[in-house]
Amino acid sequence: MKSSASRLSLWLLLTPFLLWIVLLVLVPHMQMLRVSFQVRESWDTLAWGLEQYQNFFTESYYWRTFVRTGVMSLFTTFLTLLVAFPVAWYIAKMARGRSKGILFLACLIPFWASELVRTYGWMILLRESGLFSSWLQALGWADGPVEMLYNDVAVIIGLVYNGLLFMVVPLVTTLDGMDENLVEAGYDLGGGHATVLREVVVPWAMPGIVSGCIVVFMLTLGSYLTPVLMGGKDSAWFTEQIFTQFITRFNWEQGAALGVLLLVLSSVMVWLGLKLSGQSLRKVMG
Repeated sequence: MKSSASRLSLWLLLTPFLLWIVLLVLVPHMQMLRVSFQVRESWDTLAWGLEQYQNFFTESYYWRTFVRTGVMSLFTTFLTLLVAFPVAWYIAKMARGRSKGILFLACLIPFWASELVRTYGWMILLRESGLFSSWLQALGWADGPVEMLYNDVAVIIGLVYNGLLFMVVPLVTTLDGMDENLVEAGYDLGGGHATVLREVVVPWAMPGIVSGCIVVFMLTLGSYLTPVLMGGKDSAWFTEQIFTQFITRFNWEQGAALGVLLLVLSSVMVWLGLKLSGQSLRKVMG
């Protein structure tokens, strides 16, 4: 009787999660995969085929944008790691008492606002009449207004900023559990800063590094607002192509095919990251 009640409680707890996975993840993706293989012959006639995928490989703009988005997402993830690691190290190992909580809260506060608000905040700073342009002119480093928006650098700044918290949290969690005696032992054995970092700190933090990189890469790859708003009309981000096919051209079959390709790219990159780092998904996520 007690065992049956425990099983029932477990299923009741799992039901919302299973419904969420099935209804909001599996079913939409299966439907998107099905639509991607449909070929519209007339307004009420559909056939099956690979036309959408052939369009992707024959239209250079599609696959160039696809590659560009993947490369820029990798670069953004790497930059986010470089920025987040010292911050996480300071919070986990150097901050003491309440200052640790305050610093962690300081990283969290910007994310109380939506991505749209954060992106507009950067646009206010980087635009031609923005704060940075005014400072450059006031210091005499620029003769006139400087436009810092609508280029790849602005896009990467916005994406790194949006991904920072998702890199800092797993790094702090991992580094917090590292025994400081390991670092001291590394120095006692004659290792320099670079050697200790490479041989002691990074291997210990590797699950957090991989976990943060996976999350930041997937968020960056699927980002839409930041590349469009900060990159302008020439941002050429792959999610923009998907949006255009679905919403502007009402070509759901092509949009679904591009969505499937983006999902495949994300899955392959995550798999490669796990293989190259020697980590498992279970260890990284938990």
